[in-house]
Amino acid sequence: MKSIILWGVLTVSLLLILVILFRRRIGFKWISTFGVHLVLAALGIYVVNYSGLVGEVSIPINPATIGTVTVLGLPGVALLYGLKITLF
Repeated sequence: MKSIILWGVLTVSLLLILVILFRRRIGFKWISTFGVHLVLAALGIYVVNYSGLVGEVSIPINPATIGTVTVLGLPGVALLYGLKITLF
């Protein structure tokens, strides 16, 4: 019963978001731009982890780290690297 309610809420939310997108003619450009930033953030963390340039420090690839790098860019990678060295 819970899963039916959750799927219903998800479906109604998705439909309302689509109505807002098409009614206001926002378009999908921002979605593609955000997607590109997410991919580049994950790629940046991956390169830092597996290039061996920063030593044996590994930044985990999870939604929090990718979100940080998506918002901050390359300084976000440096921030995560500094936090990893300092705190762990």
